[in-house]
Parts: sequence; structure tokens; C-alpha cells
Amino acid sequence: MVLSNNDGCIISRSDEAKKLGVAMAGPYFKAKPLIEKYGVATFSSNYNLYGDLSWRVMETLRMLLPPGTVEVYSVDECFIDLSHIKPDELQAFAVYLKDTVEQWTGIKVSIGVAATKVLSKVANRLSKKHKEATQGVLVLDTPGRIQQALQKTPVEDIWGVGYQYAEKLRRHNINTAYDLSKQDIVWANKHLGGVTGSRLIRELKGIESIGMKEELINKKMIATTRMFGSPVTELKDIKEAIATYTSRAAEKLRRQYSAANIINVFIVPKEESHNTKFRHGPSIGSYVVLPQASSSTNELIKPAVALVERLYESGKIYKKAGVMLSGIVPDTSIQGNLFTPPAENKSRLLMSMIDNVNFAMRDDVLKFAASGTSRDWKMRQELRSPRYTTRWDELFEIK
Repeated sequence: MVLSNNDGCIISRSDEAKKLGVAMAGPYFKAKPLIEKYGVATFSSNYNLYGDLSWRVMETLRMLLPPGTVEVYSVDECFIDLSHIKPDELQAFAVYLKDTVEQWTGIKVSIGVAATKVLSKVANRLSKKHKEATQGVLVLDTPGRIQQALQKTPVEDIWGVGYQYAEKLRRHNINTAYDLSKQDIVWANKHLGGVTGSRLIRELKGIESIGMKEELINKKMIATTRMFGSPVTELKDIKEAIATYTSRAAEKLRRQYSAANIINVFIVPKEESHNTKFRHGPSIGSYVVLPQASSSTNELIKPAVALVERLYESGKIYKKAGVMLSGIVPDTSIQGNLFTPPAENKSRLLMSMIDNVNFAMRDDVLKFAASGTSRDWKMRQELRSPRYTTRWDELFEIK
């Protein structure tokens, strides 16, 4: 099983761990006796490894499919347009995709095939839930199969239906995806969020309403947010964290050859709560519009740290902070300043050198002093597995 940030909660479990009764989203310390009793392998989140393996899976699919037919939805999920495959060949082709991805990357995948995105999500869920029967591939290609799949899907497991909407639907005696598919568009407009709800019902009926999206090359907003490794009370520590997060966001900005006009900073105080259900505390944030779009770390850190000084309240305990860059434009649109000394106009070259060194050496070998040195506030990852594919000194060893 895998733990969340700071090794707090359980966010992913193998089938074996599920059968033992390890609860999803439960606190790690509560499940620890069960974990130790049965020797359940436990790991911290490992974002470097996840990101690299996700890229390998998506690249494999892009190599096997025509250009523009793969839409990456999240780090572990994508949609594929299979309209170029004959209907009677869909099952065989889906099995071919699954087997090839697993052979090339070592990552187990499941595939759901249907006429719409929502139905394909239903198929994918069932293919994972009933692995022995489906072998990880389920094609909903007949009215009978679609009806059977919808009847097996509770409303809370439909893509796009959250907890509150699920409760509302159950009050209307709509308990399964099949029940919802029988509702009309007028009902959806009234009870299910208007256009969004009507699209959902049309998709369940097999009418395509949510099309494939083109890959977003350049992001319109870039954010870096983290939980602190332990509760933070000192202004110095929060300023160091914000400076570090700003550096990371600026690096992402430069990677897509962009610059930002607006920088937003937020901090989240820790609340004392006796509520058994987890909930996010309120964040305190503010933003500043820069006099000129920039991608230089030093030009972004200064206003970010100034915002922290305005937001911080002495005596409070803080658990999280973050930085968001917006108002993003191409960096080629930024003009040099005639009234600035030539040396100060060379920040792009300096940033490029810093990025290259950090990429080659890893772990922020070059960083700004504002980011601190000890970084006691850093996120805990005490059970993290090695970053096998992105660190030379952590390569997997075969003995």
C-alpha cells in the first residue's frame, strides 16, 4: 500500500491489502497493527517514480496509436480514440494494447472500451473490479452488456458524480448508473447541474457528448503546493518553504518557455478538530500583479516572500503552503529594459544555467539562499522506495 503526503493516510492498496481489511483513506497509525501483523509492504509517495513511469506508459500508447488519438487525463489514466478500429476487432486490439504496455513498461493496466467517455469509465471500473473474469479488458459493445454494466455500477461510482450528488440521487430513488440513464434531459437540467448533468445522462445513454481534447502543451496556471513535514509556527520556515516552492514553479514556467504576470501565495493553518471525517482547513491567500511578466526565480521570490509576511499571524500553527503563477505569456513577448544595466538583462542566461545544473545533478544543487539550508519543514517520506528510473545512485540492483 501507498501513503499520502507526510505518510499520513492510506491512498492506494493492492487487492491483497484490501482483502485483509486495510481501509482506504484511513489514518496510517490506525491501520499499523494490521499492517505489521500481516507484513503488508508500505511505501511513501514517490512522485519522481510515478511521473517517469506514467510518461513511459503514455509514450508507449502514443507509439502504438495514430497521432492525436491519446488524451492524457491524469498521471494514471488516459482516453484513447479507437474509431479507426473495426467494432469486431476492439476486444483483440484492447488486449494487444494491454499486453504491450505491460511488457514494455512492467506496469499493469486495465482497459474499458465503450461508445462514450462515461461508459468507458464504467467499463474500466468493472474490468479492474472483476479481474479474473475480464483479464483487465472489458468492451461494452452491445445494449445487453451496457445495461448489465450500468446495473452493477452504484451512482457514487459514476465519473463526475460526487458524494453530495450521489446522496441527492439516492433521495430520488436513483441508486445505479442504469437508473440514472433512464432519466430525461429535462430532469437533468433541473436536478443534476444543468448542462453538465444533461451531458452525463446522454453519455450514459451512449450519445457522445464529451469529446476528445487536444493535449495542452503549455499550462495556463502553474502551481507548487506541499504539506509541511511537521507543523510550522515560525515565519522564517514558511518564507523558506514559499521561496522553495516559487523556485520549483519558476522552473516549470521556464520549461514551457513562458513568463507569469501574477503570483499567488497561500498558507493553511492547522485547525483543532474532533470531527472523525477528514476535511481541508481554510487557506489564507493573496496575490500580486508583477510590473512585468517574468520567469526569473529571483524576481518571483521577492514578491512571494513579501506576501507571506502579510499573511502570517504569530501564534498560529501552519500545515501547508503553496504558490500559483498565472497570467502566463510566452517569454518571447517580454522586452528588455533599455534603462537597466546589461548585466541585469542576462537573467534568462543565468536561469538556464541553473536549470541545466540542477537537472543534471538533481536535488537542487544550486538554489537561492532564501530557500534555506536545513529545511526542517520538508515533507516526510520515511518509507519512500528508491527513484529507480531518475537517479543514478538509486538504480535497481540485480544480485
